Amino acid sequence: MIRHATFFLLFCLLFVCFNAALWIYSAKHQQTLAGDGLVPEIVGTLGLTDLCLATDARYIRHLSVSDPLSPYMNHPGALEHFPSSALYVPR
Repeated sequence: MIRHATFFLLFCLLFVCFNAALWIYSAKHQQTLAGDGLVPEIVGTLGLTDLCLATDARYIRHLSVSDPLSPYMNHPGALEHFPSSALYVPR
């Protein structure tokens, strides 16, 4: 019978190997995207305006096209409840 510590060690080893495989795959895939010039083509095809850093609300996803009153559309006295909103300074 396998002890709990042995099971945990095997799980951690499997997790580290999986992360290493993902890291190697990601590094190889980034070189492929950069070498082919696909990123500008994808941006042009999809019509992306800016980088999407958060997925909380539309006024956080697209900072370049949102107005300063967008966070208060629900209620003027409402508190901001999205965690990523603390990272952006209001305009």
